[in-house]
Parts: sequence; C-alpha cells; structure tokens
Amino acid sequence: MSAGEISEKFSVTPASVSRHLSVLKEADLIRDTREGKYIFYELNTSVLEEVMLWIKDLKGSDDNV
Repeated sequence: MSAGEISEKFSVTPASVSRHLSVLKEADLIRDTREGKYIFYELNTSVLEEVMLWIKDLKGSDDNV
C-alpha cells in the first residue's frame, strides 16, 4: 500500500503515517518500492519469520508450554 492508502485506514495525518513508516523501515520491518511518484510499502516477512523462530526456541522442545 502507499502511505496515502495507509493513512485512509487510520485517523492520523499522512505526515504521521509517513513518519511511522520511516521508523519501521529503519528497523527493517517493512520494505518500500518506488513506482513512478508513488512509494509502496510491504511487511518484511523474513523479520517476522525470525521472530517466530526465536519464540519457538524460547519455548523449547515442549510445545505444550
């Protein structure tokens, strides 16, 4: 989604959404792709996969915990 499309989903200003996207991009949680004058954002799923593996490791071998 573009920043404009994202801001339409929430009750915050486009400038605020842009700032949040910048922070998320710095944390490598999202990726952006420029198409003409628009920038589209998507989740960096590899980071989510790493977090899931980390949580699984914390749980250990007992999946019932």
